[in-house]
Amino acid sequence: MTQPRSKIVDLNVTRWYHCISRCVRQAFLISNRHDFDRKAWLDNRLQELNSLFAVSVAGFSMMDNHLHLLLRVDPDVAKAWTPSEVVQRWLTLYPLRVNRRPVAPTRDDLDRLASNSQWVEERRERLSSLSWFMKCLKEPFSRKANREEKCRGTFFEGRFKSIAILDDESILTVAAYIDLNPVAAGICRLPEQSPYTSIKERVEHLIAMGRMQDVAQIRNGTVAAQQVSEGIEQDHWLVPIEDQRRRGATREGIKEGFTLGQYLMLVDCMSRSVREGKANIPEEIQSIFERLQIIDAERWLNRVTNMLNNHRFYGSFMSTSRDLLRRVASKLGVRQLVNTA
Repeated sequence: MTQPRSKIVDLNVTRWYHCISRCVRQAFLISNRHDFDRKAWLDNRLQELNSLFAVSVAGFSMMDNHLHLLLRVDPDVAKAWTPSEVVQRWLTLYPLRVNRRPVAPTRDDLDRLASNSQWVEERRERLSSLSWFMKCLKEPFSRKANREEKCRGTFFEGRFKSIAILDDESILTVAAYIDLNPVAAGICRLPEQSPYTSIKERVEHLIAMGRMQDVAQIRNGTVAAQQVSEGIEQDHWLVPIEDQRRRGATREGIKEGFTLGQYLMLVDCMSRSVREGKANIPEEIQSIFERLQIIDAERWLNRVTNMLNNHRFYGSFMSTSRDLLRRVASKLGVRQLVNTA
């Protein structure tokens, strides 16, 4: 039985979610054989929503017939917004209209809406909602695509799948899985060449900054490497791989002590496994997992491979710890949780 979203998206359990949305009949409706570049539009819209919502994008992959997103909900960020900020963000998404045409709000309009506390709090809640984030991504895209094809009807399947991610190891697993989707589909050989993926965005950002030469040093996990990596992702729109807040960074990352260079090395190793059917696991990769107190590299690679070989995800939770799953099940008042891992 399908569970209500409210029983899956519980911020007291986790703020991390793997969201998947498929086109109707899994038809290749997102492919770029159309008048407008559909994947580029989705990419740009994703960046815009990332800047407006208290929902942060940590990973994404735009495939021809479905989307994968790794999202983190940040309710404390939304709570810190002033009423005026909430109004500005909401009107960027849903501008005021006169005769169905968008118009710029006047100062009186802004003051009137900001003074309506009930209206402001409803919009604040929506701007930190996973469902509203996905609605604002998919709905305008569907309308634009239908206008191009001069048709009506549903573009995406009615309900997107959201998988609650319960531990750090699972977050890294899902991040790698999402970035490797085009490699597994045979679209490209190297993950950094994968079009419309978060890993390509991260590499292009490094190139634009002239920092690719630092990646080799960042990989080794030494104190010097951590110093080199400081600030390397702070001005990029995606959630940083490394959480550097204890070293003065303002943005929350995915994992403390785990650098972007190390993540790129892990994904590269995994891509060889996808292409060749097996991969030799370098000692430096095993040492990364040991420092992170995560299971051995071979088991991690096998888990990602199994995910890439499955076309459907069963269950709404993901964890590498059975004890954690039991604790969460008890907290939610259910007997057990189906684990997608």
